[in-house]
This record gives sequence, structure tokens and C-alpha cells, in this order.
Amino acid sequence: MDLIGLLPSFGNFFLTIAVFVVVLSIIVFVHEYGHYIVGRWTGIHADVFSLGFGPVLASGTDKNGTVWQVAAIPLGGYVKFAGDSGATSSKDAEGMAEMDEEARRHTMHGAPLWARSLTVAAGPFFNFIFAFLVFVGLLMFEGVAVDEPIVGEITPLPAQPFELQPGDRILAVEGIETETLSAFMASAEEMPAEPVLSYTVERDGRVMEVTGPHPQPPLAGSVAIQSAAREARMQPGDVILSIDGREIATFTELRDIVAESAGAPLALRVWRGGDELDLTLEPRSTDLPLAEGGFETRFLIGLTSGAVFEYSTRSPGFFEAAGMAVTQVWRVIRTSLEGLYYMVVGQISTCNLSSPIGIAEASAAKASDGVIEFVWFIAVLSVAIGLLNLFPIPPLDGGHLIFHAYEAVMRRPAGDKAMQILITIGLALVLSLFVFAIFTDLTC
Repeated sequence: MDLIGLLPSFGNFFLTIAVFVVVLSIIVFVHEYGHYIVGRWTGIHADVFSLGFGPVLASGTDKNGTVWQVAAIPLGGYVKFAGDSGATSSKDAEGMAEMDEEARRHTMHGAPLWARSLTVAAGPFFNFIFAFLVFVGLLMFEGVAVDEPIVGEITPLPAQPFELQPGDRILAVEGIETETLSAFMASAEEMPAEPVLSYTVERDGRVMEVTGPHPQPPLAGSVAIQSAAREARMQPGDVILSIDGREIATFTELRDIVAESAGAPLALRVWRGGDELDLTLEPRSTDLPLAEGGFETRFLIGLTSGAVFEYSTRSPGFFEAAGMAVTQVWRVIRTSLEGLYYMVVGQISTCNLSSPIGIAEASAAKASDGVIEFVWFIAVLSVAIGLLNLFPIPPLDGGHLIFHAYEAVMRRPAGDKAMQILITIGLALVLSLFVFAIFTDLTC
């Protein structure tokens, strides 16, 4: 299902903002609900649960006395626990002084250290748990490819019709054996750079020779957000016929020409559903995370190779999907930390840093790619925001956990004045980073 069909146009500024608000609201609600529910489980009362900041648009009070509200500025949210002076969780010293011992126990600042620490840590970890559950659900719903070279529905390509048919089991291509789907994909580099190749297949118990497409034609499988290809309005399923007048037949040729361009404009002749289009785009220097860690800088246009036919899939069991989901969560965490480190030491561009402007554009782009892509993007962003909140900077959750660690070691809490100064400094750092990220989005 394509979400773009549900809305008139994501190019519209207000609809882009609407999608961004939906994405951010989901992630913020999960995060703040983690604080709220664990606080309640540990005996800490929540006065206010707010989605957004600023003027209140709507509110209601539940049976536990918590005010649930939606505010006008949808750039975050907060839970104000009993004993807090405001949304930053600083202590209301005057209010606390008027409480008896039992009432203090139900405040954030009067609860035991273990209860406060669990409540603070719950926000980011609920973001991780939410992403994990989303990944598990999507993997079980979408399935994973079966490593068998059995042809499904063949992707429309300009060189059709082929003799290859759905249901054929591929035994070899141009004489190169392909016992598994992995071998079929890996063999692409060894194949002649021709749009039509000779396949040996098993069909209805008989082995025969048929014609079929190159395993990796210059076919767009996906179009990256904020890429040259997306800016040029390329779409999944597009086939690049030529670049600067040079005909190509494989994705490898496309990749090599783009890499050699050093960012110079490229004139593309593109086949789309039987029609041919002329597009011009400029490859962009992009920092790519490597599987073994670190980054590689290359010129890219933002296309991934598309599949020439649908692969057979199977639905993984819960535990298999859970293992894959944990790997995905860890990959996002690792890539985010490595990216931040390499930006700080100057090995990759600060253009990799996104502000709400970049996230809004990415949200709208992913929504236009379909429900699965959109939900997956929300999960990835949830991990990133959970990780950001664990950074040891007041007033982020990680900063409060540092205060709690100090209290555990020193057997006394940090002084109120010192905490307030550190929170003010931390807030200034967060706002500076926010402004810098907006600057990079506008200038990159």
C-alpha cells in the first residue's frame, strides 16, 4: 500500500509537516510513556503527561490524578512527576519542604535512588523495545528470502519478453552454476554485460535452455532519501538505459560511471513502464557505513539495485525474527555512534547530522515509499532518539543518570544549585546542537 495515495501530495509543505508530527508524536509518546509507566510501577506519581510543549490544546485527567495533554509545539514532550518544578525535572524545593515523608516517597526527588534511576532509564529503553517489536513484526509479516533460485514474478524490463518463467529453478546462467539464490546474485559480476543472457533452468522436471535478464541490470530497487536520484524524481522500477550517451546493461556499469564522475552532472536516459525519460543529476559525496565498522566516502546518486524477479520468502519464527531485530537495533546504535565520532574527528562531513528539517523531509519521503518503509523508518528513528537521550548531557536522560551515579558513589545527591547550573549548561549545549543541525540541513 502506498501512503502517497492517501494524501494529495507530500510535496506540499503542510502535509510534510503533518507526517513529521505523526512520526515524532509516536516516538515521543513511546519514550514518555516509558518514563510514566515505570515511574508509576515504582511508586512515583506523575502530575502531567504532555505530548508537545507550550500552550495546551487539549487535556484530561485520569483516575490517578495525572493530567494528559496535547500542547501546541510538537517538538517533544515530557512527564512532570510530583516534586518537579517543571518539564526539566528540576526539584521544587519549596513544594517538597511542605510534604510529609509519605508524600515525598511518591515524588521523583523523594523516591529511592533505584526507583528514580529505573524511571529515567525507561524512556530510552522503551524506544529500543518499541523498535525491536516493530522490526520483529515487519520481519514476520514480510518474510525473509529463501536461498533458492526459484523465479517469482519477473520485473518489467525494456528487454522483455524473456523465455524465463515464474516457477523456473535456475541451475546456471551463461554456464555459471547457481545452486543458491546467493550464488545467483554473486554470479552477476562474472556475467557478460548484456541485457539478455542464457539461462539453464529446471521446469516441470525438465532441464532446458531459456533466455532471461542479466541478474543485476541497471534497475532501481529503492531511491534513497535526500539523494540526487530522488531530487531528479527517479522511482523504484526505473531502468537506466544510458549515461551521457553511453549505453549500459548492468548495475555495475552504473556504479562505476557514477564513482568516476567525481560529482559532475550526468545525463541519464531512463526507461519507465515503456516510456523513456531524460533526466540530469549530480552524484553526491556520501559517507557510507561499512559492515566491519567505520565509513567510506563515495560519489553516489542514491539508488540500490533492484531484483529482476520476486524471490521466494518464508516467515521466520519469533525467535529467529527477534535475533534479526536485535541485530538491526544494534546496527543503528553502532552506526549512529560511529557517525558521531567520525564527524567530531573530522573524518566525515557534518552534513550527516540531521535537524527536524531533515527528519521532516525524510519522513515524508519514506511515507511516499509505502507503509512498510514508513514504519521501518519510524523504528530506526526511535532507536536514534533513544540513543540521543542516553547521552550524558543534562537535561537529557543520560545527564540525570550521571547525577544518580554520583549520588550512588558519594552517598548524597548533588547540590540543587550545582544541578541547576549543569542543567542550564546542558540545555545550552542541546540548543546549540539543534541550531547547528538546522544550519547543516540548510547549507548542505
